[in-house]
Parts: sequence; C-alpha cells; structure tokens
Amino acid sequence: MSLPELWFVIIAVLWVGYFFLEGFDFGVGILTGTLARNRAERRVLINTIGPVWDGNEVWLISAGGATFAAFPEWYATLFSGFYLPLLAILVCLIVRGVAFEYRHKRPEESWQRNWERAIFVTSLTVAFLWGVAFANIVRGVPIDADFEYVGGLLDLLSPYALLGGVLTVVLFTFHGAVFTALKTVGDIRTRARRAAGLLGLATGALAAVFLLWTQADSGNGRSLAALVVVAAALVAALLANAAGREGWAFVCSGLLVVAAFTALFLALFPNVMPSSLDAGWSLTVENASSAPYTLRIMTWCAVLATPVVLVYQGWTYWVFRKRIGTQHLAS
Repeated sequence: MSLPELWFVIIAVLWVGYFFLEGFDFGVGILTGTLARNRAERRVLINTIGPVWDGNEVWLISAGGATFAAFPEWYATLFSGFYLPLLAILVCLIVRGVAFEYRHKRPEESWQRNWERAIFVTSLTVAFLWGVAFANIVRGVPIDADFEYVGGLLDLLSPYALLGGVLTVVLFTFHGAVFTALKTVGDIRTRARRAAGLLGLATGALAAVFLLWTQADSGNGRSLAALVVVAAALVAALLANAAGREGWAFVCSGLLVVAAFTALFLALFPNVMPSSLDAGWSLTVENASSAPYTLRIMTWCAVLATPVVLVYQGWTYWVFRKRIGTQHLAS
C-alpha cells in the first residue's frame, strides 16, 4: 500500500469514527425536539451527551486537518466548491457548542428553552448537510481540468444528494434513540426503544434506495460486501432493541453507521473527488496527495498521537457510563 492510499484509509477511518460518535450525538440533539415531552426530559437527553459531545468533535478536527495536510488538492477543491454548505455546518456547530454551555447560565425558562431549541435545529441541520456533502463527494461534482469546482449551489442539491441528507438525519436519529435507551431509565427509556424501532425501519427503507443507487452508480465488490454488513447490522440492531438488549443494539447501530460510510468510501476509492464533467479530471489519491516526505512525517505523528486520543476518549465514556433519569436532575 502506497502512502497516499494509506492516508486515504486513515482519513476514511477518521470520518467514519466521527460519524459513529457524533452520529448518536446529533441524534440525541434531534430527539430533544421530538422525543422529550418537557424540559426535564430535554435536560436528561442533553446530559447523556453533555460530557462527551466536545470530545466527539475532535474526530472532525482531525479529519479536516489530515485532509488538508495529506490531500491539499482535495481540501482546496472541496472547501471552495462546498463553501456555503460547509460554512453553514461550521456556524451550526459553533451555535450548538454555545447552546450546550450557555443554556444553564441563566434561570429564565425562555432563555433555556431557546438554547435547547438551538440544539435541536443545529443538530438536524448539520446531520442533513453532512449527508448532502458526502453524497456529492461520492457521486461527483463539476470539476474542470485545473481541478477547480465550476458548479453552483444548485449543483449540490440533486435528488441523490438530498436523499443522502434525509438518510443521515434518520440514521443518526435512530443511532441516537438507541443510545438514549442505553443511557436512560424510566419512561423515556421505553419511548426511546419504541422510537428506535420505527426509526430503524425508516432507516432501512432509505438506506436501501440510497446505497443501492450508489452501488449501481459507482460501486464495486468491496462496497457490496459493506452493504451486506449494513443490512445485517440493521436487522441485528432492531432485534436487540426489541429484546431490550440496549448495549447490543447500540453496538449494532454503531456498526450500521460504520458500514454505511465505509461503503461510501469504498465506492469512492481510488478517487477522492470525482468529476462529473470528465473522469480524467477527477481528483484521485495520487494526483491530490502531498509529497512523500510530508506523508511520512504525518504517519509517524499519527502512530504516536492516535493511541493517546483513543485512551482518553475511552476513559471519558467509562467514567460517564451510568444511566440517568429525571430523578437524577438537580432542582
């Protein structure tokens, strides 16, 4: 495996890890506006992700930084062509982070309700926009011979891309509902399990259309194998959820997210950003990568830093592993 290919794999792992962790994070945020019946239940949902949401975003920073350093052509074309959607994602992530920190700074109900509403809106928006962005990356966008994006905003809003956005919203909400059932007690746990069952069925219907569309358009044997894992993980998650085995349901819903995005990266390779105008103008792991010396230094940095990140993040989840309910809230 060449260094550019290795770094494609590393970046794929970073993005997949981000969507696995931030996926349930966004899902819980969406559920604050749909599952929770009152402010106490919204507080419970927010508290399930309160200790970990910012740690989950480390994966996004790492993925973006690695893309910039390992594939500067990819980074430049992506961020110039997708400027408005990515700016919207950045603004939503900033507002979302502020909402987590500011909602309890004042006692007024209207103040707290508005920040909680911001968590719901930004979680929903970011989940949708990430789906739209990755659908466009996989299927291809107008890129010319100079590797520059020459399309407009409407070129990013094809039926395929919009379907990808809807799928990520439903998928992440399903993942979040399973996580909520795992982390809560009482009535909200029961309703989360019920919601997870319905969301899982909706996820299956949308994923079947979107992923089979992707497979027919740009898939291969490796991506087809990932689709088999997607189907098996979804069935297993639904069965475990119905049986009240929330731990196994979360493992399987996580595997579902991992396999779904892995299928997209497998369908994308060896391209990193296909051109819809001419296949010869596509960005690939070879023509978009940095110099070998840069990639070697990055590889050593990744080897040294990755275990540290995994250990401290795993420790965080272990410390905050207990279930919570409305009875555990401070008055």
